[in-house]
Amino acid sequence: MILKQLIQSNSWLSVSAILLQLYPDEEKNISGYEKVFEELMFMLPEDSELLIVVAHQKDDFDGAEYVAVSGKYANPQNEDEEFSQALEFTPRNQWLGMEISPESLLQFSELEIISHCLFEMTFAGFDEEHIQEELHSIEKSIEEYNNMTDEEKEANTTSPDQLLKDLENDETEEL
Repeated sequence: MILKQLIQSNSWLSVSAILLQLYPDEEKNISGYEKVFEELMFMLPEDSELLIVVAHQKDDFDGAEYVAVSGKYANPQNEDEEFSQALEFTPRNQWLGMEISPESLLQFSELEIISHCLFEMTFAGFDEEHIQEELHSIEKSIEEYNNMTDEEKEANTTSPDQLLKDLENDETEEL
């Protein structure tokens, strides 16, 4: 079953109830979610080789549990395609053409899957044009970084160890 079929077989009223149950802090954005849901109802899906995977995860840093939404190639062609794929910047018509993984359909209800997908696809905003602009900005930053000399890269980056030290210092200063 593709995401488009899932969306078309459920009402906004049912989805919104589950969305707010799963993400109560999102009540302030519920009209944005409704607008996206309605757009998805009428948008044509684009075929995709990715499956949507909705799964329970545990944060490596603090052990907190959460639900992650990612993409997985149904038939990986190379090593990069073996790994989970981030979907938050994926155009919505491509989301609609993705199959839902069988494991996700077993572990979550249709309404939960739709709600988690809506939350993920709006992570960078509710306006798709804005999301694509954000992606373009990130890609431009990566290109600029890749074009730097080694000396420029060293001057413009922070090591993970230094970042942790800076964060610890910030926390100490706040006390």
